[in-house]
Amino acid sequence: MKALQFGAGNIGRGFLGQLYFESGYEITFVDVNPTVVQALNDRKAYDIQILGEEAHFVHVTRATALASTNADAVAQAVADADVAGTSVGVAHLGETAPLLAAGLNLRLARADPNPLDIILCENMLNAGSFMREKVGALIDPALASTFASHVGFVEASVGRMVPVVSDETREEDPLWIGVEAYCELPVDEQGFRGPIPPIKNLLPKPNFQAYVERKLFVHNAGHACAAYLGYLKHLDFVWEAMQDERIRPIVEAAMAESCEGLHRKHGVPLDELQAHAEDLEQRFQNRALGDQVARVAGDPLRKLSPGDRLIGAMRMCDSQGVQPENLATGTAAALLYDNPDDPGAMQLHAMWKEVGPEGILGSVCGLQPASPLSRLVLKQATRVSVLIRF
Repeated sequence: MKALQFGAGNIGRGFLGQLYFESGYEITFVDVNPTVVQALNDRKAYDIQILGEEAHFVHVTRATALASTNADAVAQAVADADVAGTSVGVAHLGETAPLLAAGLNLRLARADPNPLDIILCENMLNAGSFMREKVGALIDPALASTFASHVGFVEASVGRMVPVVSDETREEDPLWIGVEAYCELPVDEQGFRGPIPPIKNLLPKPNFQAYVERKLFVHNAGHACAAYLGYLKHLDFVWEAMQDERIRPIVEAAMAESCEGLHRKHGVPLDELQAHAEDLEQRFQNRALGDQVARVAGDPLRKLSPGDRLIGAMRMCDSQGVQPENLATGTAAALLYDNPDDPGAMQLHAMWKEVGPEGILGSVCGLQPASPLSRLVLKQATRVSVLIRF
C-alpha cells in the first residue's frame, strides 16, 4: 500500500508518518525543503523519538520524498496512491491544490479508477470544503462527476503535541523529530468517498464537529490558559505552569467548563470528555517535551479572535448555560501578554495602552463592552492580578 503525505514537518513525519508506517504503508513525502527531501531519499528511513518518562524510538522505514517543485513526479504519485494526507499549514494548504489536481486528472481518467481520500491534518475549520473548491476548480470538466464521487477530503483533529526543534538540532540532523506518546487521530467519517483505509489509530467519527470543538475548546483553550498564566508568573515551560498550585486549578476548571458546554451542545458523554481533559492535564506536564510558554502563547491576536480557543470556548459555554469563569480568567491573562519577542504581543500591548481592555475585547474579541462575557473577563482581571502577586 502506498501513502502520499504533503508536508514532511513535525506532524507529517512525527505523526502521520508513524501511523502509515505502523499500518504497513510505503510512504512518499512531498516537501519544499530540499535538505529534508535529500535526507529522506538518502536514508529511506528516520527515527521518531517518543518523549516522556520512558522515552523510546520508532524507526520508520520505506520512506522517500519528492520535491514539491517536481510536479510531474508528484502528479504520478497522486495518481498511484492508496491514501493521501496534508500537513503543510493553513497558509500553504491552497498551494497543494494544483499538485493534487494534476494527479487526480491522471487518476480519474483511468478506466474504473479507485477512490482517493485525502486526510487534511490542518488547523483550519472547514478545510474539506475549502480544498474541494480549490482542487475542483482545476479538475478537467469531463471528470467533474467522477471527482465528486471518488475523491474525499477528510478533515482531521490533530492532538499530538510536538515541541519546537532548535536550529542547532536541525543542522545536526534535519530529520530529527521528537513527539509525545499520544497518537490518536479523529477524522470526519462523512468525508470519505472510498472504504475507510486501514490506518492504525485512525478514529472515524460521525459527529466530527464535536471533536473539532473538543480540540479547540478543551485542548487548545486549556493549553493557552496555562501558557498565558504561566507567562505572568515568569515561567518558561508549560509543565511548570501546570505544577503551580494557583495556575493548575484554573486550567482544570477552564477545561471542565468547556467539557460541560460540549456535553450539552453535542451530547458527547460527559465522562468521556472529562477523561480526555484529565489526560490532557497529565500530557501538559510532560517535561521531556520542553513545551515553551512563549510557543503556546504566541500570536495572541489570533488566539483572542471571536471563534478561537478562548473567546470561542466562552461563547460556546455561554450558549449552553455554562458560566465560563475560568476561561475568562485565562482570557484576561491573554490580554496582558506582552512578550517583547512576539510581534503580536507587542501589537496587543500597544492596543492596551491606546484603547484599554474594553477596546481589545471589542475590536479583537468581538465582545460588546456591556455584554455579560466582556464584563466577566474584566471582573476576572482582578483574579489575574492576585495571581501575579504570588
